[in-house]
Amino acid sequence: MTSKTTKSPRVGGWWDGIAPAITLVGALLTTAGFVLAFTLAGPVNGAAIDGVEVIGGQMVANQLLFSQKIFYFHVPTAIASFVALAVAAYYCVRFLMTRDAGYDLRAKVATEVALVFVIAVMVTGEMWTRFEWGVWWTWEPRLTTYLILMLLVIAYFVLRASIDDPERRAVFASVFGLIMFADVPVCFMITRLIPSSVHPVIFRTDSGLSPDMLVPFLLSLFGMLFVTYGLFRLRVRAAELDARAERIKEQLDD
Repeated sequence: MTSKTTKSPRVGGWWDGIAPAITLVGALLTTAGFVLAFTLAGPVNGAAIDGVEVIGGQMVANQLLFSQKIFYFHVPTAIASFVALAVAAYYCVRFLMTRDAGYDLRAKVATEVALVFVIAVMVTGEMWTRFEWGVWWTWEPRLTTYLILMLLVIAYFVLRASIDDPERRAVFASVFGLIMFADVPVCFMITRLIPSSVHPVIFRTDSGLSPDMLVPFLLSLFGMLFVTYGLFRLRVRAAELDARAERIKEQLDD
């Protein structure tokens, strides 16, 4: 694979230099968001209880959904997975336009990062489903479309592992990466296209989040996005160094 007409992506520079600091800042913001989710954001009222009970010095007439705290990790992680897959799709397009292996590597790394977040989303989603709905799984539109997305991400790596020729592997993986990304807007919009009583629309003009809920949510969201950036840049750098070492080894063997 060659890059004769375009500038190859580079490793190094300020975007790699700030990656460790961005990752640390992201971890701190995410931690702060989680802490505030338990200390600042109040519990959400769930189903009505028989009579009125005093909990924490307050009269309550509904079950308090403490498991709703999963929301502050679950939703930001899902958004981070969408962003990582958008980055992967961008580099898939760049590879198909240039046939530069550097873009294929970046698409693969972005999909690796996305897979980590996708698994975290599914785990926390299953916890929420079990705690609040009493079942481990239901064929609800958002859950179903996100399950399809997870299977597509896994299939991406199965496809890569099944093709030996590097250029053919990169071409097929890039095309599949775009197909994989096509499910992202479907996942995001499905609660608007098919309204569900169990999966609310989070991002709307009146977000429905009070300030004590919005602050920890935004901290977690931006923290998770910072972590996504840091993981991507650090992993790209490591993968590029591995690729260079492999090329040097092949030259020495020849």
